[in-house]
Amino acid sequence: MSRTGRCLCGQVSYVLGADPLFTAVCHCRNCQRQSGSAFSIIVLAKTETVEITGNLRTFLDKADSGASLERRFCPDCGSAMFSWQSSAPDQLIIKAGTLDDPSRLRPAAHVWCASAQPWVAIPENVARFPGNPPSG
Repeated sequence: MSRTGRCLCGQVSYVLGADPLFTAVCHCRNCQRQSGSAFSIIVLAKTETVEITGNLRTFLDKADSGASLERRFCPDCGSAMFSWQSSAPDQLIIKAGTLDDPSRLRPAAHVWCASAQPWVAIPENVARFPGNPPSG
């Protein structure tokens, strides 16, 4: 099922041509800073299934895990759009707030809960991890 999204000003848009692999709520400090909020809702997708239109800028960051992370954003309005790790080149992280219809998303997990704000309620029926979820 195809999903579309865009930045605040519309200069950057995308089409996600397949269902997301995973949806999570990230509580890492860098996502908090980038979003200006207590967390960031992220959608993991196969890179090859995302068609991006428009120009992006990249901020080279270091994730809480220590891995290098490219945070890509619209150079005009500043909307955070995507994150990408060279250690997982076939996967793209999409900032869920940029989807035209994020209401269909159901986060499967909360990650980096060790840095979650104490006033954020995490549902009991959703998986939670102090850092990244175990892979495999």
